[in-house]
Formats: sequence, structure tokens, C-alpha cells
Amino acid sequence: MKILVILVLLVILGSLSRALWHLLRERGHGDKTLRALTWRIGLSIALFVGLMASYWLGWIPLHGQPLP
Repeated sequence: MKILVILVLLVILGSLSRALWHLLRERGHGDKTLRALTWRIGLSIALFVGLMASYWLGWIPLHGQPLP
């Protein structure tokens, strides 16, 4: 599970760097920057929802004090 989360975070960072590359290269004109940022947002939301679902399904154990 940790490896999957790390891989998704690396893909998110790659998408962010790709958006920066297109922004600097095209000077803000073009759809490639917008597409890369849209992918980054979608992947971030998918990672968050996946982590929440994993917690609720019991795949990620709770460490520390129990919730009240």
C-alpha cells in the first residue's frame, strides 16, 4: 500500500512539473498546461478518496489512541 501511495505521489509531482514545463515553454498559451494541471487535481482527489476508502475498509490500521 505504501509503494502505491508513493508511486501516485510521484506521478502527481511529474504532472505538476510537466505543467510548469508547458507553462514556461508556451508562455501560458495552449491547452497542455491546463490538461496537466487537471490530471494533477484528478490524481490528488483519487488518492485522497482511495486513502479514505482504505481506512474505512480497514486496510489502513489506526495507530495511536482510539477515536472517542
